[in-house]
Amino acid sequence: MIDASFVRDRRADDEAEFNQLLERIRERGQDSPILVRPNPKSAGRYMVVFGHRRWKVAQALGRKVRAVVKDIEDREHVLALGQENAARADVPFIDRALFAADVVRLRYDDDNAIILSALSIDRTTLSKMLSVAGLPSPILEAIGQAKNVGRDRWYELKLLLDSPAIQERALQTIRDEAFSRLSSDARFDFLVRKLRSKPTRKQNQPSRRNWTPPDSALSAEISAEGKKFTLALKAKTSDARAFGEYLSENLDQLYEAFRRGSIPQETGD
Repeated sequence: MIDASFVRDRRADDEAEFNQLLERIRERGQDSPILVRPNPKSAGRYMVVFGHRRWKVAQALGRKVRAVVKDIEDREHVLALGQENAARADVPFIDRALFAADVVRLRYDDDNAIILSALSIDRTTLSKMLSVAGLPSPILEAIGQAKNVGRDRWYELKLLLDSPAIQERALQTIRDEAFSRLSSDARFDFLVRKLRSKPTRKQNQPSRRNWTPPDSALSAEISAEGKKFTLALKAKTSDARAFGEYLSENLDQLYEAFRRGSIPQETGD
């Protein structure tokens, strides 16, 4: 008769903690009831507001779950769920951040007052939570809950991943078999250390490519090795020499165009 909450407060259950709770309830019974509401989309059924783990334990034990039934709206549901978890010290920061992002996406208000109240946080903390929650989902899923990692370290990872090149390194790192064998906290630490370190450069492996214009009148062999870049033109006619002369005569203009395009221009706010 019960369905899960329409918004998630936790991304995963710690297996060891779940089993401890299961054994405790098996031996002593359920000490405190969960909170449910009539499911607004399914008559005769209920929706968990908070107490998902106790509900799942009751399912595992084949027992009914003790519950308080309260007819509330979605906003009150979010507030109750957020405040219940804000009072708990064992909720990982990343779960709180993802919960905040889910609530913000529901757009109950224009100033995020509901989630600020639900989690008892200020706007600066909410901004950092939303930044962290916006990290690529493959990276978040690979790290997991990282229970001992707090806001500042998660935000440090977010700043590191602002660089597309470093983000690509992160995606390569999480595919490493050695990474997957670590605990969640250790995966976080390993990834941050990896991203802080300078990538090893492969020596004596120049990149080479060829270029040919649509009319195939000439071709270019292009190679780059370290700080050296070489462009060699060749053709069956005099086009290679003529095009080379054209490039050399216009190097000043080409270089100025390159500098204008590659150096960010400062603009006022």
